[in-house]
Amino acid sequence: MTALLRFVTMSFSVGAIAALAACAGGPRGASGTAADAPTYRVGDRWVYHGDDGFRVKTEWEETHEVTAISPDGITARVTPKGRLLDFPRTELWSAPGQVKVGAMCGDGLTRRFALPLERDDFPLAAGKTWTQWVDQYNEATQQSGQVNHWVRVGGWEKVATPAGSFDAISMQVVMRLDDETFWRYATTCNYVVWYAPAVRGVVREERRAQYVEKSNGTSGGAGTIRTQYGVLELTSFTPGR
Repeated sequence: MTALLRFVTMSFSVGAIAALAACAGGPRGASGTAADAPTYRVGDRWVYHGDDGFRVKTEWEETHEVTAISPDGITARVTPKGRLLDFPRTELWSAPGQVKVGAMCGDGLTRRFALPLERDDFPLAAGKTWTQWVDQYNEATQQSGQVNHWVRVGGWEKVATPAGSFDAISMQVVMRLDDETFWRYATTCNYVVWYAPAVRGVVREERRAQYVEKSNGTSGGAGTIRTQYGVLELTSFTPGR
């Protein structure tokens, strides 16, 4: 690992821990000290408003809906509308929070994980952490690689969204993708996610992502390129039956 890459990795880790230290001191929600795994129903439907960008924002609507529950797992359909390129996808969860097929880092690309990605390791309690290096196959690029997913649970907060205010528990999520090339290092995503038991799902995400260019000694390089700077907020939740 180069000195530059070590510096980038340490910077993200320190930033994540600092952010969580601030969150951990927040008030506890009505749901108590831990958020238990939800019980999904066919027809559970979450609609989100997303935006991304700096001076000029890209905005879209994103619908997540549980379409089937079987011994194989929970099937959910994700349908974005409003972006230049919309990528509807079907996710498969072996259990709540355990992703066998799905996206990560907000890129909307379907990945098939060799072992379930632990998006949420229920029950969620303040101070809990987990991390994984997972082999996966990216259906869009038709390439295999290994990704890293690190989570630390913060505290309970009252979170206001277009769908209303919710008692939600925060999570700091740091992801490292498998897209390193000869001219750049892998993308690192640094998210803050709020999960609310009342809607069995996420009510807000603050998304940041970037990669660092490699220097070749002649053209300079070694610049930091931000690829994501946005928010996803719940606008409505409709429970299934």
